[in-house]
Amino acid sequence: QIDDLAEVDYSLSSLPEVFQPFIELDLKGVVFPAGNYTDSPYVPASFTIPDQSDSMLYLAFSEYFFQTSSFAYYTAGAFNTTIAEETCSYFNINTEIFGSIIPEVAKYSVTPNPVMLKLMATEIPIISLEQDSFTVEIRGSMEVLAVLPDSTTQSLFTMNIAANASISLNIFDQKLMGSLCLNR
Repeated sequence: QIDDLAEVDYSLSSLPEVFQPFIELDLKGVVFPAGNYTDSPYVPASFTIPDQSDSMLYLAFSEYFFQTSSFAYYTAGAFNTTIAEETCSYFNINTEIFGSIIPEVAKYSVTPNPVMLKLMATEIPIISLEQDSFTVEIRGSMEVLAVLPDSTTQSLFTMNIAANASISLNIFDQKLMGSLCLNR
């Protein structure tokens, strides 16, 4: 069990190969929703690790591992979240801000009301491995709700979102560091 949402199957996919200077273990790395071992919609592709012998341990993760992780967390609803009015109030996001951008919102809310944001992934996020980074593509929607004085909510608008980001990992000063670049 990874957490409350996902589990991983890391059993051996073949018998270990023992050589004079090393042992090679091929582990299957499939992530699935917790308590619901389902077949993944992805097909694993074989890959090889470059032959090097200057380190004690080599770890390699395939694109398949990340794809099944994305599928498991999407299925479990991990990419759906609500940003509460308290958080929006902290950043001073209210109906007045949206009303200045979208005139229709100004018609519904004459006095500034706090807002709440509901974010939801509408498709399984796509993770692609590249030479020095990996790319994540997420498609979703965001619903903006006005929180009225009687604590009820009123939907103001919904927008579709498509985001594509690249993430690079590097080891710097014996620490794993990452950088995120929003491509679009």
